[in-house]
Amino acid sequence: MIDSEEIKSLLKERLSKKRYNHSLNVASEAQRLARLYGADPVKAYLAGLLHDICKELPHSEQEELMLEGDMELTGTELSSKSLWHGPAGAYYVNSCMGIEDKDIINAIRFHTVGRSGMSLLEEIIYMADLISEDRNYKDVDKMRKLAYSDLNRAMLEAICFSVRSVTEKGGYIPHYTIDAYNQYTFMCSLNRKNKEKK
Repeated sequence: MIDSEEIKSLLKERLSKKRYNHSLNVASEAQRLARLYGADPVKAYLAGLLHDICKELPHSEQEELMLEGDMELTGTELSSKSLWHGPAGAYYVNSCMGIEDKDIINAIRFHTVGRSGMSLLEEIIYMADLISEDRNYKDVDKMRKLAYSDLNRAMLEAICFSVRSVTEKGGYIPHYTIDAYNQYTFMCSLNRKNKEKK
């Protein structure tokens, strides 16, 4: 595995100061969540550092990387340039940095759109990106509190927040996101019913 200090040096070359600081914040948040929920904190930190590694590349370069990788892209993703950095970054860390850990690759790939059947690490990176220290949207403190108390409910709230944000802008919703919404809605409903039975 590549040393985190090497990754930080690479990120400083590739990202603006604001995006670099965001990546550090996401990595730290991911590490805390990993320790809370029993995931590997080292992998969480690295995935958090790397999640936006291709975010500020020109769209033409993001597209080239995205199409070279075998990332099972949907037409919706191909139509939404704001989503390209996820699959582009996943392919980049694998092909150019030699990272072969599928969990880290998937955490980068799906950190924006989500999906059903996410691993614990994928969920952690998704949440860490949304609640990192630099985030200041309305109700972020509520989201942070939820992330540290009930990860399934936090994921459902996070996906709903993402869907609202995209629909308000007239954007497309990838089927990965819809599948994730359905899964977490079902899981939260099941948990609620189980609690009512007790």
